[in-house]
Amino acid sequence: MAQPSTKEKMANAARKIYNPIGFNKFYNFVLFFIFGGALLGFTLARFQYLSFDHGLCPQGGGTLDCFYYTPGSLDKIGIQIHLGTILPASFLAFFQFVPVIRHKLLLFHRVNGYIIVLLSFISTAGALMLVRNTQGGPIETQLGIGVLSFMFIVSLGLAVYNIKRLQIEQHRAWMLRAWSYAGSIVTMRLVLMAIAHVLSNYDHLGKGYSHAMPCVKVTYLMFGQVERILKKYPACAQFFDGSVPGQAVAVAADMNGDLAEVTALYNMIFGAGFWLSVALHAAGVEIYLHLTPAEADRLRNVSYQRQLEAGMKKPGRAGLTADTLGDAPNWVPNSTVSVAARESGDAASNENLTK
Repeated sequence: MAQPSTKEKMANAARKIYNPIGFNKFYNFVLFFIFGGALLGFTLARFQYLSFDHGLCPQGGGTLDCFYYTPGSLDKIGIQIHLGTILPASFLAFFQFVPVIRHKLLLFHRVNGYIIVLLSFISTAGALMLVRNTQGGPIETQLGIGVLSFMFIVSLGLAVYNIKRLQIEQHRAWMLRAWSYAGSIVTMRLVLMAIAHVLSNYDHLGKGYSHAMPCVKVTYLMFGQVERILKKYPACAQFFDGSVPGQAVAVAADMNGDLAEVTALYNMIFGAGFWLSVALHAAGVEIYLHLTPAEADRLRNVSYQRQLEAGMKKPGRAGLTADTLGDAPNWVPNSTVSVAARESGDAASNENLTK
């Protein structure tokens, strides 16, 4: 008897890991491990921010947007609502994509899903409360947060609608979209670090970049050192003497500089990193859905059977499907599934009539 090759041994060892948690294909497990693991790790690392005055904005420390998180401000209320809901939602969402939980713990999957959706809606409201000043509040950042919030909420809403209509393959697609969009926040950190590194260390022209920042924020980030501020930014004299309260100055955008310069850099590049990350995730999830039509078709046949048993008028397309809303030809169920579903439906009808 031939001995299994090294490749076969590795494949068998991998199956012992991913089969028990419900994955049938290795690539699905890899994608879940990478993207689901990244979201879970990022979420766990951010749980410390729930302790606002010790984790996110420790007293005596001036970091990025903490300038705006003053007691009772809309920004502080918004960030506390956002973090207090999106972190638990992201943690719970990880388990929604574990197949063995979906298959064997259906009640947990359903209840957990409704909790996640509720927390996600609240967290989005919190994010919109602080959009005006996020990373300095440039228009591209405000627009980006608004667009991402819209994409996330609409996707969640469509996912909920489709599962209520027992259109499981559409529920899967829209939930994957929703959390792929949300996961762009993780990728954005990597993109921002890459952009910051390039701009700060590979500026061959020697001109550098600068970003406009109000003197009141510069003062906060430079810990109120007036003499140092005036030496570096003489125009701030009009702010300190009260003649121009809104005076702003151009601050060098440099990752290797002081806190004001680091903040200027990230304020400047945040919008670009945000949009690039959202675009990557939006394209990535559509590519994945396009490459997994067999799974979508399998789930649509399951949807057909469940909708038929529930007595819906258009089994297989009771939800938001292309053949219902668009010009796609009417979907035809797998013949084996169709016969079995009809027999099951007839049996259920006969049982009801005899009662």
